[in-house]
Amino acid sequence: MSETADASRVGRASTIQVALVALFTTALVTAQLTATKILGFPIPVSLPVTGAELILPGASLAYALTFLASDCYAELYGRRAAHALVTVGFVMNLVLLGLVWTTIAAPAAASSVDPAQFATVLGASTNVVVGSLLAYLVSQNWDVFVFHRLRSYTDGRALWLRNIGSTATSQAIDTAIFVGVAFYLAPQLLGVGSVLPGSVLIGLAVGQYLLKLLIALCDTPVVYAIVGYARSRADAGEPRPSAD
Repeated sequence: MSETADASRVGRASTIQVALVALFTTALVTAQLTATKILGFPIPVSLPVTGAELILPGASLAYALTFLASDCYAELYGRRAAHALVTVGFVMNLVLLGLVWTTIAAPAAASSVDPAQFATVLGASTNVVVGSLLAYLVSQNWDVFVFHRLRSYTDGRALWLRNIGSTATSQAIDTAIFVGVAFYLAPQLLGVGSVLPGSVLIGLAVGQYLLKLLIALCDTPVVYAIVGYARSRADAGEPRPSAD
């Protein structure tokens, strides 16, 4: 086979990998930008903690997609590649914050949108940034760890189990760290942001986790579809993704 054909095969196979990296980083930076809006979803029944409405940060919707992307990536390319993806995502988060804060600090032209409104919308408060970055580092690395432990225990079978199991536990960790740090510890220790009442903290955490868990359950067919497509391309003659 010619060198051109070999390069073509590698290029087609890597398209899936690039797409997963793009989905992961896009969802991650979108979550950072949308974190300050609080969402309220009415539900048909009144739950003991949340009542008839689930209250959660706007970042929850985009952030849930990062676990779909990272689980597909971990399944196809292995534990070390997945940890590398998490590290790259963290660095891109810092790049986003640096660019946003630099733009906020730069002088505005007379024709600009109101600088104060711009800063309010895009400039996440320190407590939210600290909480989100810490939650990200812990929960995403935990997700990769649990995913591969379950993969080892099941000898590579039951993809649904490691997708749901790793995401359910890591989302619980992410929710607890983000809500606890952003709305309790950081305001208490750093004096930034407002300390929310205990009942509000619990309601925010439960509402956020329930939606994330629902998304994790619903995205399992999508994970199967992505992984199946990638492996079918390998069976068709393209290089097979490796999973260490």
